[in-house]
Formats: sequence, C-alpha cells, structure tokens
Amino acid sequence: MSNISIIVAIARNFAIGKDNDLLFHLPNDLKRFKQITSGFPVIMGRNTLLSLPRWPLPNRRNIVITDNPDDQFPGCEIVFSVGEAVELVKHETEAFIIGGGSIYRQFYPLANRLYLTIVDKDFDADIYFPEIDFGEWNELLREEHFDEVNQFQYAYMNLERKTSEA
Repeated sequence: MSNISIIVAIARNFAIGKDNDLLFHLPNDLKRFKQITSGFPVIMGRNTLLSLPRWPLPNRRNIVITDNPDDQFPGCEIVFSVGEAVELVKHETEAFIIGGGSIYRQFYPLANRLYLTIVDKDFDADIYFPEIDFGEWNELLREEHFDEVNQFQYAYMNLERKTSEA
C-alpha cells in the first residue's frame, strides 16, 4: 500500500476554507505544494477540483472523488469512494490528499504523513481540518517563515504518524 499523505494549509484554529476558496494566498506555499506533489497522484473532491484556476494539475495523476455519476472531468480519473481512490494508488510510493474538508476528514485516519503549512492567525471559515493530536505524530521538519512576499507569518511542518510498538 502506498503512503497516504495529506498536504494542507491551515490556520491556528484549523480553518482551511470559506465559500469554496482558500483563506490565504501564500506564493511560497503554492511553490512548495507544486514541488512536493509533482510526479505523484493527487486525490481531491469535486469542489476542490472546480476551485482550481486550471485543471488537471500538471505532472500529477488527478483523482477526483465525487458522488455524481454524471461528472466528467477531462484529464482526471473519477471515483466514488475513498476505497476506490486508495485502490487506484495502492502501487504508488506516495499519494497526496489535497482537499477539501470532507475528503481530509475521510482520509485523516488513513494518513501516514502530514505536510502542513500553519498560518499564525485564526480565521473565520466554513471548512475546517480535523483537529490534530500532535502526540500521534513525529515531527520531521519545522520551518518558520515571515517575509514581505507573504501576507502572514507561517510555518511548514512535516509529520509522520507514530507506529504502535509491537
């Protein structure tokens, strides 16, 4: 089975979106997203796909989970459940869950890794990421960022789920 990784930008209060859009636009985070996910499958819900300025995302296998059997998204593979998506990527070294809220909630228990961008601010939102119990995760990387290009102070954190000792 492949590593299921979640990549997400969250606020301090776990907010991730409002009105089917991101809460903040961090150019360096978008570059990081592209660098990390290029060459790997990305799994998303239909609303996340439709919120993208262009799709499919280049240099990535785009897998869309939808409940509408009439959905057709050229350049994307359509599935109707988390199980179907997992089956499609079972031979991949890593697959990235890229949103939205419902998809994150369904995949969170299956995820081995989290690639987080944590913005140091609380936001009003209608979509939230599941609350993270940091005790269940090993920190692999933490980088603090603040510069003139981005609107907020933020940090990158890469986490790997702790395995239970036998």
